[in-house]
Amino acid sequence: MAKGFQEHQERVNALNLLGKELARRAKSKCEVCEAAGVSLRAFEVPPVPKDPELDHCAFVCDTCLDALSNPKKKLVANEWRTLGNTIWTEIPAVQVCVVRLLKRVAEKAPWAQETLDEAFLDPEVEDWAAKNG
Repeated sequence: MAKGFQEHQERVNALNLLGKELARRAKSKCEVCEAAGVSLRAFEVPPVPKDPELDHCAFVCDTCLDALSNPKKKLVANEWRTLGNTIWTEIPAVQVCVVRLLKRVAEKAPWAQETLDEAFLDPEVEDWAAKNG
């Protein structure tokens, strides 16, 4: 069990090293919901590579981290309207997060499905978003 803990700590440390680059890329706001002035963390978008990579991470607030980490959690659709803006990001990992959240919200909110229908996504992003990790 100590080996697993050590491996986890090494991964967390590697993610922390990406923090400055993520903060710069995100301009110190949540890359998913655009919240500013809140605590932000690196979120590895599943499925994750063997070693942490900047291109597989999103810098997210606690609210988005909770929603992304708990796919069965019920989401209040109107609280996620900013996803209509962030779907247009050029960062694939963030697009994957947004698509996954929009699909969950779309079950009860037509605007979310319309956003998904209007968005142009690379096939790689669509494939990645479809994978659960």
